[in-house]
Amino acid sequence: MAAGTSSNVHLHDIPDVILSNIFSLETETRTRNAMSLVCLKWLLLERSTRKSLTVRGSIRNLFLLPTCFRAVTHLDLSFLSPWGYPLLDSFSNPLVLAQFLRHAFPSVVSLIVYVRNPLTLHLLASQWPNLQHVKLVRWHQLWPAAPVGSDLVPLFDHCPMLSSLDVSHFYCWTEDLPPVIQAYPSIATSLSHLNILKHDSSTDGFKSHQLLSITACCPNLRKLLATCIFNPRFIGFISDQTLLTLALNCPLLSLLHLAHSTSMSNVRPNLIEDASISFAALGDVFSKLPLLEELVLDVCHNVKHTWPALELLNTKCPMLKSLRLGQFQGICRGIASPPDGVALCQALESLSIKNCTDLTDKALIAISHGCHRLSKFEVLGCNQLTRKGMWEFTHNLRKTLVDVKISYCKNLNAVSSLQALEPIRDRIVKLHIDCVWASIIGEEKSLKNWSKLKYLSLWIAVGELLNPLSLSGLNDCPSLEEIQIKIQGDCRDQPKPFMAAFGLSSLTCYPNLTRMILDCSGVTGYALTAPVGHTDLSLWERFFLSGIQDSTLNELNYWTAQDVDVNQRCLFLPAAGLLAQCGSLRKLFIHGTANEHLMMFLLGNPTLRDVQLREDYYPAPDNDTITEMRVGSCCRFEDALNSSSRHVPD
Repeated sequence: MAAGTSSNVHLHDIPDVILSNIFSLETETRTRNAMSLVCLKWLLLERSTRKSLTVRGSIRNLFLLPTCFRAVTHLDLSFLSPWGYPLLDSFSNPLVLAQFLRHAFPSVVSLIVYVRNPLTLHLLASQWPNLQHVKLVRWHQLWPAAPVGSDLVPLFDHCPMLSSLDVSHFYCWTEDLPPVIQAYPSIATSLSHLNILKHDSSTDGFKSHQLLSITACCPNLRKLLATCIFNPRFIGFISDQTLLTLALNCPLLSLLHLAHSTSMSNVRPNLIEDASISFAALGDVFSKLPLLEELVLDVCHNVKHTWPALELLNTKCPMLKSLRLGQFQGICRGIASPPDGVALCQALESLSIKNCTDLTDKALIAISHGCHRLSKFEVLGCNQLTRKGMWEFTHNLRKTLVDVKISYCKNLNAVSSLQALEPIRDRIVKLHIDCVWASIIGEEKSLKNWSKLKYLSLWIAVGELLNPLSLSGLNDCPSLEEIQIKIQGDCRDQPKPFMAAFGLSSLTCYPNLTRMILDCSGVTGYALTAPVGHTDLSLWERFFLSGIQDSTLNELNYWTAQDVDVNQRCLFLPAAGLLAQCGSLRKLFIHGTANEHLMMFLLGNPTLRDVQLREDYYPAPDNDTITEMRVGSCCRFEDALNSSSRHVPD
């Protein structure tokens, strides 16, 4: 046919091979689901090319388990309901259920699963002997009298091809892993990715001898993430010799992430104590890891005069792209005309500096000149930095910088942080600031358009209001899709809130905001009757959530506040009532416990179609009062939620 003439070419005329490649390139789940609705051919093609799947819903409704995703290689079973309970215990013959899962997903090589007891892994791992990547999830306590490492033995028994193991969200003791690793030398040798970070500040990290025994058995590790003990007052702390031996044990590492246990929490650091790590030893470690691409050393204890060691990163680790340093002092002097210290790492694309007490504006500007490829930058707890220095930094990196986090910096409140980001205002995509409003009145406010900002993260102290956010310069964000709000503080030290609402209604100025993470897990107060003159958590919860009924949110993750004295973290009546009035909400995930009759309030929301209660904090309670949600109450709530009498508009 001649060029320029019309044709009757239809989408169905595209060769199946090309169409299949097009489908394979699309990874966003909702987009793929929309594509599958076009026609039957596209439905079959989408199902046959899907590689990753997260299974939700109740494990009791086995007849609803899809059997058309036979090409899926990555399967996530960790969100099945009732959440947190043994996956296979709902059936009299759990082996049949495990076999049915294998029949539905025969190609699985990557698995995420909640493992409440060893039986789950014993049955599932034997169904997929070709598993290569496994992530285990468990927030509940260990089973009584369980032998050391018993949870992991079935996995190593049945999966000889295992190359990646992630137990970062798996509640276990640090003593569980080393003996299992040592007992299976062939699997240990084949491991290339090991994540043993612990997301709980109350859990001790791995001792020096434990970390070295693990790495000695895994010489081919490419990625290692571990929570360690850096405090020199503790037995088994990480020392110079530990780091040197680790580098010798695993010379092929491309990612090394070592963090102190408290680095996962929001506890303000102690800047007095020093770590037992010298800059000379660091230089030797870097020279032994030439393949490093990402390095995290968050030790929560001072490591002094580190600029000579960091200069070696540029020559000894030429492929380094991401660097995160916690409590490293003297990372860049910023006084010489040529760059020094970390400023010599010219290939860096991501840099995070935490609790560096001697980082000045001059040093920051020197880093911006040396690390001219930075697209992501985080600065936390650096109290010598000012708005002027940050403005110069972002101005020098205005062509590349799109992701910025500024937190716990004394001279950078909300307004000054936003003013310092003015050079990249029209480019930035992801942003975190602290909502410190102390000097917002009287300061010049730049009410301008943040056209590309899609993700916003905020930290705010308990008792403060969210309303000033739009006045600080963030009133016009047309592309904002997701917001995370972390509230922290002790309500027991606070008077009754002086305003009726925290200020969630002020978020209605963001027209495309559909997802929110409201994290009140750092809020402590009185769950039961408060003493005279104090306010209990139910009233604080009303204060935090008032106004959410006016939002246009589709998805909400809500971490409830806690009473540490009675070990209670639960949903109260005001929250249940307010969440039931959020008319656009489709997905709700409550991270805490709740009473059944309060959960039933949520059924009054006609748009809700996915609700889950997750006790995902260490350790999740096993002995709560009988009025809180159990398997039976979860099942009754889910049955009511999915009842045919509820019409959920799509």
